[in-house]
Amino acid sequence: MFADQAAASPLTDWQNFYVIVGSSAGALTGLQFVVIALVAEVRSAASMLEIRAFGSPTVVHFCGVLVISAILSAPWHGLSGPAIALSFCGLAGLGYAIRAIGHARKQTHYQPDAGDWMWYSILPLGAYAALALTALLLSWHAKVALFTIAGIALTLLLIGIHNAWDTVTYIALDWKPRHERD
Repeated sequence: MFADQAAASPLTDWQNFYVIVGSSAGALTGLQFVVIALVAEVRSAASMLEIRAFGSPTVVHFCGVLVISAILSAPWHGLSGPAIALSFCGLAGLGYAIRAIGHARKQTHYQPDAGDWMWYSILPLGAYAALALTALLLSWHAKVALFTIAGIALTLLLIGIHNAWDTVTYIALDWKPRHERD
């Protein structure tokens, strides 16, 4: 009986997608740790506000994708469970994104431009808000909601990739080595 329910679940068709996306998010989370290690090597008196504003949110977005993938890969017997879990994930991400904006406004070492505000603030806020809202529709409009959630997961993954790349290029091109600043 459970095999028939699992086969009939709309989540079954998404297993490969979330294995790929979740695995990518997990691997990229590890690479972000390398980026933060690079930051520690090239800067003097590192400000935790800068890391909280720009580095930590990137890890959170990758972990958000990993959590979305795990939720939608679990053997649910219906859609209300994943809908509730994804709603909480979206609300938690939304709260974290708002907190990261506060950190970005408080730090003084780097002045974000319009593109930074878009990638580090507006897009994550929109993605997490969309996740919270779309998850609520999962039980009633599963097909549309699942495609939308997949798009949100990819959006968060791409935000994380962009922001990690942005950090690496900033370190490589704009920061002076410690001995040149001292």
